[in-house]
Amino acid sequence: MQNAEVRKYYDILEKKKISLFLKRVFDIIFAVILTIILIIPMGIIAVVIKADSEGSIFFRQERVTTGGKIFRIFKFRTMYVNDNSKNAQVTAGSDSRITKAGKFLRKLRLDELPQVFNVLTGDMSFVGTRPEVQRYVDKYSPEMYATLLMPAGITSMTSIKYRNEEEILEKADDVEKAYIEEILPQKMKYNIEYIEKFNIFYDMYVMFLTVIKVFL
Repeated sequence: MQNAEVRKYYDILEKKKISLFLKRVFDIIFAVILTIILIIPMGIIAVVIKADSEGSIFFRQERVTTGGKIFRIFKFRTMYVNDNSKNAQVTAGSDSRITKAGKFLRKLRLDELPQVFNVLTGDMSFVGTRPEVQRYVDKYSPEMYATLLMPAGITSMTSIKYRNEEEILEKADDVEKAYIEEILPQKMKYNIEYIEKFNIFYDMYVMFLTVIKVFL
């Protein structure tokens, strides 16, 4: 991360320390409120997942967040356990590994609800670059590493614009190659722009837009 391209964005964030502090305060307060509100719905989803297929309720995977730190993300499991039919870390809409319940959860992004726990621990924020696995971070250009100056996020403008990512990948002959060479670079452009636009009110706008575009 110590390169000239990243330094530019580091300097930008140095001038936004108050906004970064307010971002963390907002994350904690909102995460506590959401945990209380969602505890029953998440319990129902957990029962559905167990009834639909064998395996654990949660899917845990190592992802990369602030400063290259490795953490384990919380998601509801949407795939069959021990299905090694594919090695790619990205999925297309028709991926045979996805369970019946998983298709519904993915469509409404309900599989990401448990990430509120990652927000509470500080590994994630409500708004920020979606956390990638290390193998994709290793593909970053020097400028892309600037996205690791801030916590990974549950949603972002990138997530909204690419909410149909699985449908796009479904048309690719090589899903992983298409993601690395075509989708990832485009997504990272929006992620880098976020650093320049970032303030607490912009975060609230992105969260509101997520509800409108994704859920409604």
